[in-house]
Amino acid sequence: MTISKIFGDRRHAWAFWLGCLVVTAGVALHLPMYWMGRDMGFRLVGMPMDAGMMWGMALILVGLVLAAFGLLPAHNGDDTPLEVLAPPEDAPLTSAHWAMCALLSVALIVDIMKPASLGFVLPGMRAEYGVSGAVVALFPFAALSGTVVGSFVWGWLADIYGRRASILLSSVMFVGTSICGAMPEFWWNVGMCFLMGAAAGGMLPVAYALLAEIMPTRHRGWALVLVGGIGAVGGYFAASALSAWLQPFWSWRIMWFLNMPTGLLLIALSPLLPESARFLQHVGRGEEARAMMARFGARVQTVMTPPVAESHSHLPPVDRRHLAITLALTLAALSWGLVNFGVLLWLPSALVAEGRSVEAASALIAKSTLIAAPTILLSVWLYSAWSTRGALALMLGVTATGLFGLLFRSMGVEVLANPMIPLALLIVGSSGVIAIILPYTAENYPLRIRGRATGWIAGCSKLGGLAAQGLSVLAIAPPLGAAAAAVGALTVAALGLIAVLGRETRGRDLRDLEDPR
Repeated sequence: MTISKIFGDRRHAWAFWLGCLVVTAGVALHLPMYWMGRDMGFRLVGMPMDAGMMWGMALILVGLVLAAFGLLPAHNGDDTPLEVLAPPEDAPLTSAHWAMCALLSVALIVDIMKPASLGFVLPGMRAEYGVSGAVVALFPFAALSGTVVGSFVWGWLADIYGRRASILLSSVMFVGTSICGAMPEFWWNVGMCFLMGAAAGGMLPVAYALLAEIMPTRHRGWALVLVGGIGAVGGYFAASALSAWLQPFWSWRIMWFLNMPTGLLLIALSPLLPESARFLQHVGRGEEARAMMARFGARVQTVMTPPVAESHSHLPPVDRRHLAITLALTLAALSWGLVNFGVLLWLPSALVAEGRSVEAASALIAKSTLIAAPTILLSVWLYSAWSTRGALALMLGVTATGLFGLLFRSMGVEVLANPMIPLALLIVGSSGVIAIILPYTAENYPLRIRGRATGWIAGCSKLGGLAAQGLSVLAIAPPLGAAAAAVGALTVAALGLIAVLGRETRGRDLRDLEDPR
C-alpha cells in the first residue's frame, strides 16, 4: 500500500511520521530522570524537573499537532456516486478481514490495558508521594475524566475525520503520555493521566465502529464480540501480569512507561489498518473507496443512486427511533463502569489491606483473569448463534452474581474466604459485558451517527467509574461489600431494561438502519 493510499497525500504522510518521531524524542528526554532514581527504588518524589524534561513536554505537544495534521482526511473531489455501501454486507470473509480482526484485537488490548493499570499503581503511588487515600483517588478520577471526554470527542472525530485517523491519534497520544512514569510531582502525574485517559477512551468506540462497517453481516456478530472479548480479557490480564512481573523491580512507574512501546507498536502497524470505505466515499475519495472494497472482497455495483440528504445528529442519539435503546444501553454502560472502574479498581487496595503484597494481589487477579478467558468464546457463541440482546442480559446477570459474591464474602461466608470465585465471576461477567455492549451498540445505529452513538455509550461506561472515584476523592467511598451490593442492584436494573427495551440484531443487515433516501 502506497503512502498516498494511506494518508491521502505525501505532505500529510510526512507530517504524521515526523510528528511521531518528535513525540518519541520528547519522551526520551524524560528517561534520564527515571534512571537517576534507580538506586532509590525509582523514587523520584521531590526531585526538580530539569530543562530536558521541559523541552521534552514541548516537543510532545508539537509532535501531537504535527501528527494530527498528518491524519486530516484529504478531499480529492471524486464524488462519483457509489452504491457500494451495500456490498460490504454481502462480501465473503477474506484474509484481509482476519488481519483486521487481529490488528484491532492488539489495539484494544493496548487500549484497555491503560485504564486497567490504574488500580495496580495506586498503592505504590500513595506510598511514594505520601498522600491520603482521598488525594490519591484524584489520579484515577482524572484518568476516568479523560476517558469520558475522549469517548465523546473521538466519537465525533470518527464521524468527521475518519475511523482510522482517530485510532492512530490515540496511539500517538499513548506514546506521549508515557512520561507519567517520570513525573516527580503528584499533580503533574494527575494532569498527564487525564491525557492518557482521553487517548484510551477515544480508541475503544472507534475500533468497534470501524469493525462493524467492514465485516460482512453473517460474520459481524461473532467478529465484534471476539475482538472485544480478546481486548477486554487481554487488556486486564496484561495489566495485572505486567504489574506482578515488573513492579517489584522497576516500581509502579514502569506501568506508565509501557505506553511508549505499546503505542509505537500500533503506529508501526498503521499501514495495515484500513479505513471504512463508507467514510472514504463520504470525503470524496471514491477511487480509494473502490480499492478498499476490492481489498475486502466486495463487488462494486454500478447502479447510480440519488444523494442522501444531510442530517444533523445529536449526542446522545435521543430522537424517537433511538431513545429506548439509548436509555437501556446507557444504564448498562453506567453499571459496567461502576464495576470496572470502581469495584475492580478498589480490589487491589482492598486485598493489600487484608495483608497481601501488591505482587500477590496482582498475581491473584491475573489468575482470576485467566479463569475468565473462556468467556470470550462463550460470548462469541451466545452473541452470534443465540441472541445479541440475550447475551448482553446474561453477562449482566453473571456480573451481578460476582458482585453479590463479594457482598457475601464481606459478611463472612466461609466458602468465599478465597476471593477467587467471586472475582472470577465478576471478571467473567464484566469482560462479557464490555465485549458485547459496544458491538451491540454499533449494530443499533445508522452510519451517520454510529461513531457518536458508540462514543456516547463508551463515555457512559466511564461515567459510572467517574462517579465511583468521585466518592474516593471525597473520602466517602463505601466498604467493598457495600459497594458491591449497590452496584449489583443497579446491574440487575440494567439487565431488566435490556431485556425489555433491547433490540435483537443477530443477522441484521446494517443497511436496514439507514435513513430513507
